[in-house]
Amino acid sequence: MKVRILVVDDEARYVRAIRFNLEASGYEVLTASDGLAALDVVGEAEPDLVLLDVKMPGLDGFEVCQRIREFSTVPVILLTAMAESTDKVKGLDTGADDYVTKPFSADELLARVRAVLRRANVGEQAAPSPVFEAGEITVDFARQRVFVAGQEVDLTPTEYRLLSELAKNAGRVLVPEHLLARVWGVGYEGETHLVWQAMHRLRRKVEPDPQNPQYIHTRPGIGYVFESP
Repeated sequence: MKVRILVVDDEARYVRAIRFNLEASGYEVLTASDGLAALDVVGEAEPDLVLLDVKMPGLDGFEVCQRIREFSTVPVILLTAMAESTDKVKGLDTGADDYVTKPFSADELLARVRAVLRRANVGEQAAPSPVFEAGEITVDFARQRVFVAGQEVDLTPTEYRLLSELAKNAGRVLVPEHLLARVWGVGYEGETHLVWQAMHRLRRKVEPDPQNPQYIHTRPGIGYVFESP
């Protein structure tokens, strides 16, 4: 089977040029012109590699890469016109495997593609499913949507990140410090009351009986765990 590569760029001329060179080298090419479409393709077509432009309207490449990492380990190469080291570091920190600065030659791009694909084939891990289901709860990581008994639930960004972290670690007890770091980020160390408050709101939205949770359980003195009923 051919290696399948997704090219994401809102500039048609770049897409045409990249597609021509990749197909000439024997790769199968998928395309998307914006971030939301890219997330759909990654979730549905499961490409082997993503070439992702950074500067796009709507979701930029950094955010798209970050969202991809919530449900997939597919290698990502960022295409950026920004040569500053801070932008490159930001891209790598969001989960990108490599970056290529525009303008680039076909030879350079193909060399980067081959190198990233080689690395991806070593110690390969199975990608988590883009959709998590437990009982009546469904979490669509690609679209960042949550459903309970088939009805979409309106969660705040913090509530979604909290549920997502619990779902991705289902069966594992997560201490409040871990949740603070993953959901709130730097600067909230020790603010464990934020976890308790958000957990209380989240249970009211996804649990049939928030006072007697079926999914999100508290382990007194330790933390929280997501378990299927």
